[in-house]
Amino acid sequence: MIYVVIGFLWLSVCLYVILGGADFGAGIVELITKKKNRKYTEKIMYESIAPVWEANHMWLIIAIVILFVGFPEIYTTMATYLHIPLVLMLVGIIARGTAFTFRHYDAVEDRWQLIYTQIFYYASLLTPFFLGLIAAATISQTINPDANNFLDLYVFSWLNWFGVAVGLFTVSLCAYLASIFSLRETIDRLELGLMIKKSHQTMIFVVVTGLLVFSAAYFSDIPLARWIFSKPLGVMSISFATVALGLILRAMHNRKFLPVRALAGFQIIMILVAATYQHNPDIILLGNGQHLSLLKHIAPEKTISTLGWALVLGSIFILPFLFYLMFSFTKAKGKS
Repeated sequence: MIYVVIGFLWLSVCLYVILGGADFGAGIVELITKKKNRKYTEKIMYESIAPVWEANHMWLIIAIVILFVGFPEIYTTMATYLHIPLVLMLVGIIARGTAFTFRHYDAVEDRWQLIYTQIFYYASLLTPFFLGLIAAATISQTINPDANNFLDLYVFSWLNWFGVAVGLFTVSLCAYLASIFSLRETIDRLELGLMIKKSHQTMIFVVVTGLLVFSAAYFSDIPLARWIFSKPLGVMSISFATVALGLILRAMHNRKFLPVRALAGFQIIMILVAATYQHNPDIILLGNGQHLSLLKHIAPEKTISTLGWALVLGSIFILPFLFYLMFSFTKAKGKS
């Protein structure tokens, strides 16, 4: 049953990065758009994320519950040594959701709308940035339980050049996903041209920040290139992601946007596989040479069994209704 639990953990992480990433990217795309065109991107992004934006965070909640119940030592380590970026990330999620709601559904439109908009923009930017910092800390061996001062324990465990680079890469991925996901929602010719331009721009951002991650890893003595390219699975994952990029560009050129979302999601999965397969099932690499494993540092067997059955049975009820929700909004939009 442990493999069922691990499977649900990775599924929830992948879906949150893809769907939640596109959600965060909506605010980033608006932020990097020229002021004269923001009215168009605001409309497009609202139509893209408004129907299901709250449902995206369900995957984050599932991942947290799985870690808390099934892997308490891993959860405790992250909650202890990474509590600062975790709290800032959660604050960003709350601020962004609140700003989005008041921005579009406030009964009175006044100067507060400008404040809500700015909160929405910068919370959308900073939340995935801190998510990237957290992800980088788990593999960079900067979490050191043997450190003897506050800064080394709770600040420099996540605040370093590699973490900043991964944070920027995560931000660019979110903007890329939002741009790609919005293409199917765009009908007007002018708006479509704008979003295709944004898609091309964010592709460049992803490539540049990706190179920045490898550079930061090299100067931080993190063998990221060896982890990814030393075995066929890593090379295949990067190759598949590159091929998917070519297919997306071809679909955009031919104005056929049906497969672009699936291809973009596939790219994210390949990137996650390439970044994590080498040290799997170790999920946290500690600075003292120890590792926390998804197969060794687990809850008692009965707890894992109960959690596994709860996830299986819960998915039977939750997933069909979630897909129906997405389908119903898509169908309603098509009729309007």
